[in-house]
Amino acid sequence: MNIRRAFIVGTLSLFFSLPVWSQAMLYESFSPQLVGKVNILSYAATTLSIAGEMKLTDRTSLDLSLLYNPWSFRDNKKMKHILVQPEARYWLCETFHGGFIGLHAHYGKYNTGGIGLNDYMKEHRFEGWLAGAGLSYGYHWILSGRLALEATLGVGYTYLDYGVYPCEKCGEKIKDKSTNFFGSTRLGVSLIYTIK
Repeated sequence: MNIRRAFIVGTLSLFFSLPVWSQAMLYESFSPQLVGKVNILSYAATTLSIAGEMKLTDRTSLDLSLLYNPWSFRDNKKMKHILVQPEARYWLCETFHGGFIGLHAHYGKYNTGGIGLNDYMKEHRFEGWLAGAGLSYGYHWILSGRLALEATLGVGYTYLDYGVYPCEKCGEKIKDKSTNFFGSTRLGVSLIYTIK
């Protein structure tokens, strides 16, 4: 019985370690210094995204993301915004390989209206700015010599300062408000291309 268990554990260990070993082999001859990215999830929300990440040391990198949504939809519904999000990353194995922990900040301006989870949000427009910070975890998979895929999830704090307007194109401001938000501050599945 012990031989059977040892065989099963050994086979499973080999099965799970081969992808990691093959990814390491891809980077033995080529260590990325600079990559470009697009967040595929943001495009599903009609938001354009572009990002770049630069290697600083064998275990650290700096990521800079820009998200932009200029669109208005039918019935003047909109979620216009521009958001910049820098992130310092510590890689658990080596830069651009495997898992990482990140510390990010974010700042943006927004103008949303007619879209929301409740009637109040659907019947009003909110225009203002936001700022905050958070922690994230992500993982980087190598697809080929220059292509990779990355998944990231972050949580943190966001301060929102905004004016509330009736849901019209040129409505007068009803009031000024601010709010604090604790929750998801970063979410992405990014396609990555190694530039250098």
